[in-house]
Amino acid sequence: MKTLKNKETLLNVIFSLILQICNIVSTFIIPKIILLYFGSNVNGLISSLAQFLSYIGLVEGGVTGVITASLYKPLVNRDNEKISSILNTANNFYKKIGVIFIVYSVLLGILYPIFMNTKFSFIYVFSLTLILSLNLLIQYMYSLTLKTLLNADKKVYIVSIAQIVMIILNLILVIICVKIYPNIHVLKLISGILFLLQPFVYSRYIKKNYKLNKQAKIDNELLKNRWNGFAINIAAFIHFSTDITILTIFTDLATVSIYSVYALVTTGLRTIINSIANGINPTIGHALAKGDEKEIVDKVNIYEYITDLLVFFSFSIAGLLITPFVMLYTKGITDANYYQPIFGVLLLISEALYLLKLPHLNLAYAANKFKEITKPAFIEALLNIVISILLVNKYGLIGIAIGTIVGMLYRMIFHVYFTKSIIKSYSSWSFYSKLLIFGISTFIGILICILLIPNVEYTILNWGIHLIIYSIIMLIIYFIISLIFYKKELSFFKKYIKK
Repeated sequence: MKTLKNKETLLNVIFSLILQICNIVSTFIIPKIILLYFGSNVNGLISSLAQFLSYIGLVEGGVTGVITASLYKPLVNRDNEKISSILNTANNFYKKIGVIFIVYSVLLGILYPIFMNTKFSFIYVFSLTLILSLNLLIQYMYSLTLKTLLNADKKVYIVSIAQIVMIILNLILVIICVKIYPNIHVLKLISGILFLLQPFVYSRYIKKNYKLNKQAKIDNELLKNRWNGFAINIAAFIHFSTDITILTIFTDLATVSIYSVYALVTTGLRTIINSIANGINPTIGHALAKGDEKEIVDKVNIYEYITDLLVFFSFSIAGLLITPFVMLYTKGITDANYYQPIFGVLLLISEALYLLKLPHLNLAYAANKFKEITKPAFIEALLNIVISILLVNKYGLIGIAIGTIVGMLYRMIFHVYFTKSIIKSYSSWSFYSKLLIFGISTFIGILICILLIPNVEYTILNWGIHLIIYSIIMLIIYFIISLIFYKKELSFFKKYIKK
């Protein structure tokens, strides 16, 4: 049984990584196509509308997190009736959100072109808004309940496989579309329709492998707990949405496009690291359900090490190469100034702080501690919004990044402290010592890269060579510190691979 669980976790990580690689390739190619064929203003408009459409997530009020946490115990106990009740409750709620979202999308399509200076016609913006809304609408109406069950039951790889197929098909059809009929509305409509593949795959797998009772009683008490996760939902929403929203209101669509291009890098790194976290999170949840504190502490410590290693490695390389990448990516595009090196580094720092707290944030989710972490979530959101608004007029993109950094730093410190209330034997020094060791090592590595092998020529070949060299330097440094300070973690990986 333990070997089976190890294989599931490994499958989750492998297919999540494959998914994120496909996702990253797609998110780099499609915006590039949009920039080349339609320009920075269209790219900025799409990014802005996508963020406004994501506001519907606030209506959800944290239900997905509550549902996931509620599923762990009945899944461990194989309580099919309880699982069915939870899923029926979730499905009923998501369907209502779907109806609300339809109304919201129509209103957004009407009001956005009236109040925002887009330089596009009303019909152009209205129709594009409705097309972009298809993705989320399909998620709430058909996919989210099924996806939540699979994720909670360590079947992340099933979700990943379905999404991989969809991404590859979408990319192929988009390329064909711009060659035959370059129209942004048709291009995005293709993407929306393809999302119907997901619920089809999920439902077929679940019908075959689970014994669910569609008539199980809806548990209204479960939905009351969603307000405990509401602040968490707001904080996550603000982290991913506030920047573009504020830039839309206080700047212009070209600036939004600049932000979205730099965010391609941070989004790509975040999705890769999150994919690994998604493979680990159910393991933490199941350990909590069993009540084995020693196992939980061991897994959290390993989770911290994996997260720190991935974050410091990937973000240090990105910090060295993000500006050359953006300049190469936007070569030939002259309708906006994409050379923003300070902003690029600050954006990476803000995202790194968000990711470093993942082991502690996900532990709190798995322990169903939504109510206890509500106030800090609101504080983080407030810090982010207020500081960003105060600084955006004077410092533009840099001001936005500073606001995010302050909010992320506060939230990270809180969650490390809060873990002690979940695991009594946990020491926060475990986290901060890793942070210190990896931080010093990263600083030394970056100095070596900048002083000995500076990147001064912006060509694809030169960028690729520096990527390889910088990666080797940083990997050698991290391997050395792992041998010195993290022998236990390395031993764990050795045993895990053997199993």
